[in-house]
Amino acid sequence: MGFIFSKSVNENLKSQQEFMLMNSRLQLERQILMQSQMRERQMAMQIAWTREFLKYFGIFFGLAAVGLTAGAIKKKKPGLFLPMVPLSFILAYQYDMGYGTLLQRMKGEAENILDTENTLLEMPKGAITFESLEKARRAQSKFFIEK
Repeated sequence: MGFIFSKSVNENLKSQQEFMLMNSRLQLERQILMQSQMRERQMAMQIAWTREFLKYFGIFFGLAAVGLTAGAIKKKKPGLFLPMVPLSFILAYQYDMGYGTLLQRMKGEAENILDTENTLLEMPKGAITFESLEKARRAQSKFFIEK
């Protein structure tokens, strides 16, 4: 009688463990999916912000180009056209970020760093451990009593 009861308990325990494993795996998959969707939304907002900024900066750049060109011609000072050089770099960068391939190039470079230069990503003094956190907490704590 005890053997049958024990066998039933072991089967129930095993099925509960399998259920818990499946449930934790499902929860982890949901968390990963949620984080991925949050990252995608943040990137979409960044691209949208860049495109909106580009509109305003493009108008400023156009007005500055017309004004500086007119001033350089009217006063016969080509030096007045000089601020257009850095402004054109900013405009090109913003355009590349909003409509060009900058994000794809950055992604490729990031993948290259992860694949070939992963030593650059290591934390100083290694990964944070529970022991190092406890040591820092004890050092800061005024209420810690050593046993």
